[in-house]
Amino acid sequence: MKEILRTNDMVLISFVESLFDEAGIDYLVLDQNMSVLDGSIGVLPRRLLVAEGQEAEARSLFNEAGIGHELRSD
Repeated sequence: MKEILRTNDMVLISFVESLFDEAGIDYLVLDQNMSVLDGSIGVLPRRLLVAEGQEAEARSLFNEAGIGHELRSD
């Protein structure tokens, strides 16, 4: 798995999940339950990972959706 996004913007994560679901890209969101540690204020970022074989497709999808600037560097 490769990390392609790290953010605490829940709207962005939801949008990306929707894009990936529709495109059939396998992904995993880590650190969703870390809000227990930060008092539910959303300080700790969530990480979104995709299968290495789908990384190029996922990055392309980010760019097509106009959110390529949110991608983690290679």
